Amino acid sequence: MSHERRPPLGIGLIGLGHHGSRYAKHLVQDVRDARLVAVCRRRAEEGSGLAFAPAVPCYADYHDVIADPLVEAVVVVTPPALNRDICLAVAEAKKALLVEKPLATTADEARLIAKAAQSGGQIMMAAQTLRFDAAVNMLRQRQAQIGALQYLSVASRMEPHGMREASRGFGGRGCLLETGIHLLDLLRVVTKDEVETVACEMDVVPPYGAERRILGRLTTEHGVVCLLDVSRVTSGRVGRMELIGAEGQLSADWCGQRVSQVSARPGAGDWPTTAEPTVLSALRAFVRSVLDGSPPPVSIEDGKRAVEIAEACYASARRGGQAVRVEYR
Repeated sequence: MSHERRPPLGIGLIGLGHHGSRYAKHLVQDVRDARLVAVCRRRAEEGSGLAFAPAVPCYADYHDVIADPLVEAVVVVTPPALNRDICLAVAEAKKALLVEKPLATTADEARLIAKAAQSGGQIMMAAQTLRFDAAVNMLRQRQAQIGALQYLSVASRMEPHGMREASRGFGGRGCLLETGIHLLDLLRVVTKDEVETVACEMDVVPPYGAERRILGRLTTEHGVVCLLDVSRVTSGRVGRMELIGAEGQLSADWCGQRVSQVSARPGAGDWPTTAEPTVLSALRAFVRSVLDGSPPPVSIEDGKRAVEIAEACYASARRGGQAVRVEYR
């Protein structure tokens, strides 16, 4: 019996900034089962501006992308302050959705998006791309070798360049939402537990400015302590997670693409990993879910919970670092 291959999934891309252009390039050149059929940018009269896809229709209004009959799924790569209205419109149109992190700038907006996704029934995925990193995946594969998890630490440090411009798209909030949201999501993945309480200090607390430095202590429901270090104050980049287990320690460096293990048991060592574009991996996973109807590897609920943890971090910082409970709704 012959099986006819399904035509590539028609993708509409909303947002053609630096990051959105990366999505566009992967969709045109690297994702076999999908094709870019429409894009949206503010200066639509200038065309898509994509040398590798000049013929793709370009709209100024995101509603026109969503309504395009060739668009079966929508990828949203806009400043997160715009995500709520766009995601609700996609949900209302009953089209599949992939939205870049963070899902929203506040917990209330993230909950609105998650509610719409739940009622709509279509595939909707949050692009928490660090889950697809090679070093992170190796850490997860080797995690059992260090025994019961005692505590862990995560760090993301970046240069301050572009912080002022970026904060406008994050509703006046800063690096916790911009880069730290990856870590808040990863804590849930690695511990297989929910964060219950947070105690955080920031150099400045929104709305009085966008934070550039956060130090925090997060505790899961089953008592695992997670130390959080996020900043954009100096040159150079650090991206690292360290797991301290009863029988050893394991560290993943996703900037240097390396995993290290310190252990009294056989298997201690240091292993390089091969970096692969995490955006491409996320796109492929999303397209696969839409085409075969399987649950996406990162749900909108996952995206919502990361923002809810961030919301608790801001609440704690406003109270001078007092521990507060995370509110999941």
